[in-house]
Amino acid sequence: SSLYARYHSRHDVTAKVTAARVRYVLQRFTDVSVRQIRHSGRTRSDERHSDGGGLGLLLSVKRSGAKSWVQKITIRGRRRQFGLGGYPVVTLAEARRKALANKRVARAGGDPTEPDRQPPPDFRTAAEDTIEVRTASWQPGSRSADNWRRSLELCVYPTIGARRVDELTTADVLRCVEPIWSTKRETAERVLQRIGVIMKRSIARGWRLDNPAGDAVREALPAGTRGPRQHFPALHWRDVPSAIATVRATHAWIGTKCAFEFLVLTAARSGEVRGATWAEIDLDTAVWTVPATRMKSRVLHRVPLADRSLEILAEARKISDPPMTTAHVGCSLVFPSLRGKALSDSTISKLLRENRVPGVPHGFRSSFRDWASEATDAPRSVMEMSLAHTVQDSVERAYARSDLFEKRRRLMIRWAAHCTGECA
Repeated sequence: SSLYARYHSRHDVTAKVTAARVRYVLQRFTDVSVRQIRHSGRTRSDERHSDGGGLGLLLSVKRSGAKSWVQKITIRGRRRQFGLGGYPVVTLAEARRKALANKRVARAGGDPTEPDRQPPPDFRTAAEDTIEVRTASWQPGSRSADNWRRSLELCVYPTIGARRVDELTTADVLRCVEPIWSTKRETAERVLQRIGVIMKRSIARGWRLDNPAGDAVREALPAGTRGPRQHFPALHWRDVPSAIATVRATHAWIGTKCAFEFLVLTAARSGEVRGATWAEIDLDTAVWTVPATRMKSRVLHRVPLADRSLEILAEARKISDPPMTTAHVGCSLVFPSLRGKALSDSTISKLLRENRVPGVPHGFRSSFRDWASEATDAPRSVMEMSLAHTVQDSVERAYARSDLFEKRRRLMIRWAAHCTGECA
């Protein structure tokens, strides 16, 4: 009998709670009830009465009898409350209209307290916003923006491109990266890093509160082991002279051939050579000054030019001064393309590939570094500065301000002699 009584007692309580909830939802205010509501006097704090209906509308009544409207709703995952005005200036009907409008804005992802603020964009829009901002920090002619878009188009947009950034979770990011984590690890790493950058910018823009591409994603992926790091294909330094001779003997565009040999002799990066202008070249002092805006390190770099480099520049002058076509009139580029524009980053690579030279443009910097280490006694600092590398820490750089130019000039003259076959 006690079990029977306890069973019915428990169900009676459940029924009372259910009935109370029903009354809470269905018991709506009327103009008469709002006028009649008074403070009970049992407490000094304000008393609140709910209008029901799911809008979170409350009537706050002070001990003095003053009444005002308050709304409690969830905005972007956070419980918020704000006033809608005092009664009777704001009537019951007006308060309900305001509460309904606020509820709709909150459900759409907006913030009714900031009416001019747009709801968070989808991931694709946020990604384009991030790429546009970062483009200013990338090197002129860099394909970084294209690489970002290509990886996102292939691996991310099909899954979450149309989703709003504030709705994305760690599980969504995992679904983008997991299919390629084991087969294309390097690509997956880049994709995950790029999603993380986009999410961090979304946090800064106020579109979300956390980064779903953080450590949790890596912990959920298989550990595995990475393969050996792949470096740019490079020729042994003894094979560099024959590679230059091979390219020189081709019937390729003179601007491309000159750019390649100049790149090898100066041990410069491809983008720095392809974007070189005559304003950067001082033929009298045999110095090429690359401005900081075009350097990877964002530091101005002076390059000493050997005699063979000056001869190449004289050949390049034939393209710019006596123009072969109207496209080259007044061309400021040292090594323009056949159309008078900057060479594509794939032009020199294609030239090497078509002539079966087993290397890439960037690999010749490695050839130079190996030659300097094995065939000369030049100090490491001179070698690294010739490659425009930053090797000291911030304290050392504060004191070591020389660019070792004359020592680098002697080293580059010896390198040019090796490349042209003038010495063993």
